[in-house]
Amino acid sequence: MIDLSGKTILVTGGSRGIGAAIVRAVGGAGATVVLHYGRSEAAAQALQDELPRGKCHLVQADLVEPDSAERIWADATAAAGPIDALVNNAGIFEAAPLDMEIEAWRARWRRVLQVNLISPAELCRHAIIDFRGRGGGRIVNVSSRAAFRGEVPEQMPYGASKGGLVALTKTIARGYAKDGVLAFGIAPGFVATEMVSENVDAAKIAAVVADIPLGEMADADEIGALTAFLCSDHARHLTGATFDVNGASYVR
Repeated sequence: MIDLSGKTILVTGGSRGIGAAIVRAVGGAGATVVLHYGRSEAAAQALQDELPRGKCHLVQADLVEPDSAERIWADATAAAGPIDALVNNAGIFEAAPLDMEIEAWRARWRRVLQVNLISPAELCRHAIIDFRGRGGGRIVNVSSRAAFRGEVPEQMPYGASKGGLVALTKTIARGYAKDGVLAFGIAPGFVATEMVSENVDAAKIAAVVADIPLGEMADADEIGALTAFLCSDHARHLTGATFDVNGASYVR
């Protein structure tokens, strides 16, 4: 049984989908949770109400903004005290087809990289500096199957950003293990969330499932449970590893 009692865990993009499953899993294991959200305030508040009173703190910021990571870390520590684990889950999936006007194409790349890679890297920076002074901590970066398998051409920014997140995770693990800073990656394929059901039509979902040998999309709760395990004291020598959650749709 995973026991995260006494630990404080910051989860970005924690109001919906995979993030909400992570919040429920680590909160259910006894952790105090700092739930970051961008726009889904009502969903964040509803999730906060699911956890015991005083065990979930909300912080809001748009990760597109260059100073957002600074504010998230400051607000999180002000609300809950020292952070023991950082979970970089927030991300966006926005197309940048080659036939876009060049300035719009560049802007889309900058936006996706800012949210999916630069802001998480800045949060990792804050976490490493803090963790090194307190004997260590955990970082879990939620990447994607696309980091290894690649993405469709119009989603090059997404694939590139998630590949960068995997490399970031490995570099942190190798560079700071001696300080007790452990870093892990999770690389989901398609996950059954409201984001998928709201934005992908039935024919596309059927094609996605047909490509998965297990015959179904992953459940977000699987990723929540894996994250709780990685934030625990049972996974120290897994540092640097990235875990595929894709039903064997891509096997490395």
